[in-house]
Amino acid sequence: MSRKPSSTPTKTKSDRNSSSNLGGIATFFEFEQLGTNFRTEVLAGVTTFVTMAYILAVNPDILSNAIFLQESGDLFGELVFATAISSAIATFIMGVYAKYPFALAPGMGINAYFAFSVVLGLGIDWRVALAAVFIEGLIFIAMSLSKMRSRIVAAIPDCLKHATAAGIGLFIAYIALTSNSGIIVTSESTTTTLGNLGAPNTLMAIAGILITAAFVARRIKGALLIGILATALLGWILGIAPWPQGIIGLPAFPVNIAAQAFVGLATVLQNSIWNLLAILFVFLFVDTFDTVGTLTGVGIKAGLVNEKGELPGASKAFMADAIGTTAGAALGTSTVTTYIESAAGVSEGGRSGFTAIVAAILFALSVFFTPLLSAIPPFATAPVLLIVGVLMAGSITDINWDDPAESIPSFLTILFIPLSYSIAEGLAVGFISYPILKAIQGKAQEINLTVWILAAVFLLRFVFLALEIGA
Repeated sequence: MSRKPSSTPTKTKSDRNSSSNLGGIATFFEFEQLGTNFRTEVLAGVTTFVTMAYILAVNPDILSNAIFLQESGDLFGELVFATAISSAIATFIMGVYAKYPFALAPGMGINAYFAFSVVLGLGIDWRVALAAVFIEGLIFIAMSLSKMRSRIVAAIPDCLKHATAAGIGLFIAYIALTSNSGIIVTSESTTTTLGNLGAPNTLMAIAGILITAAFVARRIKGALLIGILATALLGWILGIAPWPQGIIGLPAFPVNIAAQAFVGLATVLQNSIWNLLAILFVFLFVDTFDTVGTLTGVGIKAGLVNEKGELPGASKAFMADAIGTTAGAALGTSTVTTYIESAAGVSEGGRSGFTAIVAAILFALSVFFTPLLSAIPPFATAPVLLIVGVLMAGSITDINWDDPAESIPSFLTILFIPLSYSIAEGLAVGFISYPILKAIQGKAQEINLTVWILAAVFLLRFVFLALEIGA
């Protein structure tokens, strides 16, 4: 299509200013080079946000389990604020500085470890736990400046990069079928089995999968977002999920939680240094390799990993993660990390940092709309996660299945990510098995030194875990 000249009578001064502004955004975020446009990026950002919106209710619920037992008063609203604003800060930095379409928020899994293992299980004061998160963020800032985390991404063999993407696909599909829908449930005899398919929530999830799959099959633009909204609305109309209890609510600034990490630091300096070091190691390990795995997997899906297997500017993406974690601890929430749900926006065509900017703005605004967002039921996001899992699993075709030294570590990575419920654990198994099998083939000289070092670190960690369990 040819552009109309600026002198076209039908185009007003306001229109020209608007086009100029959009042109500035397109230039800054390199829309043309990435094969995207303003509408696609906005739609992708909204889709990513809506897919992740559950964190605004789930993270405060998990953390409040720990803090409520050590503090008086209802702090749920303050934790919602901390979750939303830390997510907005980190995601905005990811969009403007790293220019990647990835969104960040307090990580699932690590927040449960923070609440149930560290605070409740070990009896460590939640301020000390926040201090560990704060220090973790500072360490990550230093690691990002030194590009250490970027070197880890570059060191991951191509086969493990593709395996990680496929493993994440299975992981989020598994979450969709279990936690978000009840289609698959735990069983004493078979570990997992089919759930009650006649249960209202499960029926809604199945209906949502069919609705969303139909939109995707018809290649309707915005299929994933439409699927979420259509499934949620159907659930509200049928009375299976409660209607939103209002739309707008005033935010609760975390005056009772904010900056408690600094109080925790003082406590640490007095008598808790060893407790801090123990939990700090776990926070560092899980966040580093969850983020590495997510950036690699979703980056491949977005076509952002180059022919050398590198994610250009990865150090900037890690910096967004590091600053988000530090800011999150100061506000009162656990470790902030890159979310695999970013794949939902990527699947809608999001390719630039503007996708992240849109998601960041929505996270910031969400503090005023918590009643509405928290009403989106899990069964409404389950279909999207399942479809995204299908799309990401396509990376499995890029693995060389004819070479056992690549296919076996890749398969183990794919398998362990969903079964261990951890991207980090899946990467660990892949990293350990890959250099060993390559060496057995007589190709040890092909292995990067970083891979050997990481394999040794992962192996030592498993040894320590075995000794700890045995004790």
